[in-house]
Amino acid sequence: MDREKAIELLKKYNKEEFHIRHAITVELVMEYFAKELGYDGKFWGMVGLLHDIDFECYPEEHCKKAPKLLKEIDANDELIHAVCSHGYGICTDVEPVHQMEKILFATDELTGLIWAAAKMRPSKSTKDMELSSLKKKFKDKKFAAGCSRDVIKRGAEQLGWELDELLQKTLDAMKQIEDDIEIKMKEIN
Repeated sequence: MDREKAIELLKKYNKEEFHIRHAITVELVMEYFAKELGYDGKFWGMVGLLHDIDFECYPEEHCKKAPKLLKEIDANDELIHAVCSHGYGICTDVEPVHQMEKILFATDELTGLIWAAAKMRPSKSTKDMELSSLKKKFKDKKFAAGCSRDVIKRGAEQLGWELDELLQKTLDAMKQIEDDIEIKMKEIN
């Protein structure tokens, strides 16, 4: 799938910088995990980029409107299933079955929590964040309350990982991709 077409589609249905930045973040986190696990980073990244394609314009139909929107760029069934599976048990009954889908499910909310925690740091960066700091923010249910801790925990369980393992691996990914997010944001504006 052509990334330029995917970006055009993303921008067609997502106008707020926050949503586009989240899409880029999840794209790069998914590419990171793909490379770490020996999979195709391009496909995993595309799934991450488009995972919330319908969220901004159709929040009440999240993961339900996505298949129709993704067909605009001739997305295949594998990509559509992966995108829809990240809402399993929340807004869809499409279950994540592939490891990639389980990682998307587990890291989607977690990337938001990590960014929120980074913004509270003097450095405004993930690069100097330790797992212990992230765990404190995770335990504080008032902090970044929109990031579901239950979804993150379920994601770790689906992967067969301890929660600390998921937190550390995703934090490591965010540290590696932080600079690339800014580069990608400039490229698409």
